[in-house]
Amino acid sequence: MQKIYLTNTLTNQKEEFVPFDKNEVKMYVCGPTVYDRAHIGNARSSVVFDVLYRLLKAIYPKVTYVRNITDVDDKIIAASSQSGEDAGVLTKRMTDYFHDDLGALNCLLPDHEPKATENIQQMIAMIERLIAKGHAYVSDGHVYFAVRNFTAYGRLSNRRLEEMEVGARIEVSELKYDPLDFVLWKPRKINEAVYFDSPWGHGRPGWHIECSAMSKNILGDKFDIHGGGADLIFPHHENEIAQSICESSTNQFAKYWVHNGFLTVNGDKMSKSLKNFITVKELLDLGVSGDVLRYFYLTAHYRKPLDFNQKALDDAKKGIEKFTVALESAPKEELYNSSDEFLRYLTDDLNTPLALSYIQKLAGQILKGDTSKAAELRFYCGLLGFELKTKRPEKNIPSEIILLAEERQLAKAQKQWVEADRIRTEIENLGYKIMDTKNGYNITSS
Repeated sequence: MQKIYLTNTLTNQKEEFVPFDKNEVKMYVCGPTVYDRAHIGNARSSVVFDVLYRLLKAIYPKVTYVRNITDVDDKIIAASSQSGEDAGVLTKRMTDYFHDDLGALNCLLPDHEPKATENIQQMIAMIERLIAKGHAYVSDGHVYFAVRNFTAYGRLSNRRLEEMEVGARIEVSELKYDPLDFVLWKPRKINEAVYFDSPWGHGRPGWHIECSAMSKNILGDKFDIHGGGADLIFPHHENEIAQSICESSTNQFAKYWVHNGFLTVNGDKMSKSLKNFITVKELLDLGVSGDVLRYFYLTAHYRKPLDFNQKALDDAKKGIEKFTVALESAPKEELYNSSDEFLRYLTDDLNTPLALSYIQKLAGQILKGDTSKAAELRFYCGLLGFELKTKRPEKNIPSEIILLAEERQLAKAQKQWVEADRIRTEIENLGYKIMDTKNGYNITSS
């Protein structure tokens, strides 16, 4: 069996992945809070864990992938109140949009996609166990987790309790016994439409307890991989560990913690105030294909920062065009010789940049006439999640001419007229004519 190595945030080391049960790998990934359309930072995490899911499925006999939907949260209530739309209608609509966006990126559906609102009783039961064991307390309708009762708190984020500051990511409240304690249950506010019955009155769960309860409900007291963006390490994932380990003597929770890095836009953090907030839908509407956006995400190692800019997007489009032209120009052979080199890159902590580099070489060999590489390229493109849906090249036109024509289309789209004319001249010098049409172009022999 092929070995996989992953960087475990909990130990800050790259480790050989050894699942609890070699016959079933269990993975939980924090999903969206469905109050708005997914932005390109959200989608990076989805693509990263989709690639990991595909890799695991290729190696292990069974993989159970769980990705939750947070459909009760302060942001949801605020958005519902502002728009006047019922919270349930809003979250259903945004969940459908999320599925549409990830479908365009060719992300596989998880095996389970639990919603927070469907697991309230599991959350209440977990909170009750934490209270009974002395790890949580009730204060004026709130229930808080007593952080200092868990001596390992801060291990995931590599933070010491005495160095933690109360503020931006830790709620300030006089109701807490300790400023660092975090909320497990919060009471209903006046006129708040979203609430549930509980032993502590009408209210709703805190964000952190939701994932602990849902992962336990589906995957049990121990599972192999917990994933999410680096922004979730503290306090969300740190708090998940604390409450899960403390609620039961048998709860081992997650063994490997995998986090993807941040995404910037032209070097700046993405934010609405900077007017550089980009949703997946906006890019799709501009004609950026899901394959191109997916390729862009894979050009950097998942743990590293990734900057979204026009050049990176153009390079991704050229990469996808090269794959497409190479495959369309070759016969669809079913047999191929698997490459240890490609799998070595992908199983080494999902080194997608090197994996892409390898299959770019394959595409280059095919374009030079070695069509025996086509089946191998097709398989590895599928393993990385590329669909490569485009028109077939003109009959009897060499693949290198088609590739030049596609590069000219890109130059025209970017209004790089000089470059477009240069490519036209190059095509003509090779003995072919290109004529622009309403739907693209036609190529004929001179």
